[in-house]
Amino acid sequence: MPEQTRATRRGGRDHDRSLLLRAAAVVAGAGLALAGCGTVMPGAVVGDRATEGAVSATAQGVGPGVTDDAVKVVFVGVDLKGVQKLTGFKTADAGDPEAQVEALEAWVNAHGGIAGRRLDAVFRLYDAQNDSPAAEEQLCNKITQDDQAFAVVLTGQFQSNARPCYAQRETLVLDTTLVATDDVTYDELSPYLWSPSFPAYDGFVEAFVAALSEQAFFEGRERVGVVADDSPINRRVVEELATPLLEEAGVEPEIAWVDTTDQGSLFQGNDQAAVTFRSAGIDRVMFLGGARLASIFATVASAQSFTATYAISSFDNPSFFVNNPETIDPAVLEGMVGLGFNPSQDVADDQLAWPTSEAETQCVEMYAEAGISFDSRESARVALPYCDAARLLQLGAQDLTDNLNASAWGSAVEDVGTDFVPATGFTGALGPGRRAASGSYRTMAFDDGCSCFVYEDGDVAFPQP
Repeated sequence: MPEQTRATRRGGRDHDRSLLLRAAAVVAGAGLALAGCGTVMPGAVVGDRATEGAVSATAQGVGPGVTDDAVKVVFVGVDLKGVQKLTGFKTADAGDPEAQVEALEAWVNAHGGIAGRRLDAVFRLYDAQNDSPAAEEQLCNKITQDDQAFAVVLTGQFQSNARPCYAQRETLVLDTTLVATDDVTYDELSPYLWSPSFPAYDGFVEAFVAALSEQAFFEGRERVGVVADDSPINRRVVEELATPLLEEAGVEPEIAWVDTTDQGSLFQGNDQAAVTFRSAGIDRVMFLGGARLASIFATVASAQSFTATYAISSFDNPSFFVNNPETIDPAVLEGMVGLGFNPSQDVADDQLAWPTSEAETQCVEMYAEAGISFDSRESARVALPYCDAARLLQLGAQDLTDNLNASAWGSAVEDVGTDFVPATGFTGALGPGRRAASGSYRTMAFDDGCSCFVYEDGDVAFPQP
């Protein structure tokens, strides 16, 4: 099918701040692998289950954005090409997200629509370079008040107020952002918040520590450096889950909390973390919270003459490290290990055939019907999560008619369970009380022979609540 088209390091403390700020800008705007989210008080109805609190729902009637013949869904995109042009950093061309949304709209409507209604898909471009709580609220207002959408597909919203805003407006959130969302938050924002592509953060953290132990990452060490996003959810999970798990693994975590609400604090926090770890003699570093941390820290660490062996995951966008040797010192990659659950940003196609799964193949065919094709899996890193959202939205609504609302839809999706497998991952995980769709991971490591990341083993299930 035709391709889619549209519209020096410096050592010591006297480091090159302009380079670091450029790194902060690109990664903060990269869209699919950042971290940060927020919480609200409990309160939900899924089916007939109700609790008291700030978020409520009913299983009767239709939700916002639903008419007799149409369902309005807003797909949010970020300007990846603009960020790349600004910085010069290399990444595979993700194509035209608006055209991809149009293709999904056409496919869904040609195959039954949403609960017998026409999918009215709206594309909204978000300026990730100017991400802030105020900008997130403005976007939420536009989607919930102006568009009056039934659902929103997020792909780059990282502020603490974003997801609660939609839930409080009774708007279904299909979150395709690689963001740290734990089971507590899914419960608090139920039945509105779902991830059709990625795992719940609790299970990821358990798996990450276990995988690093098996990979001997902590061997011979008493301490490990942890660069952590200082968001409410990440702080809760790190303090209540990650820290005890690391101590059980035989290492004491030295945690460097980084304020990621703006680029200045993001840079400063990573800079201070490198200084702290260097002073403490730490030579093993891992990241909890999102891709901005690993990419910027690696740049800062080189400028601070700090060297270590790193552990990363899909949250840290491994492809960035491989694609940008001019920015990331190749020495940073030596001995790097971790786990992956998102092949489009983990490994090259010669390490995992493209497409390989039934879900991937289905999504490729859905886009092909609109004349859209992809040179690689990485070039489909936006299109695949969009496709997951459209597939899950249609699947959950297939037996609904008069009662097309978030609560009834959520109950139907729980019944679908693990039969829904995301195109972005390996296996499914949905079910009663489980609202994140990715069910398994693979351990991975950087291979000097191919200068690439490789998966080392087969699928391993994420721990589930």
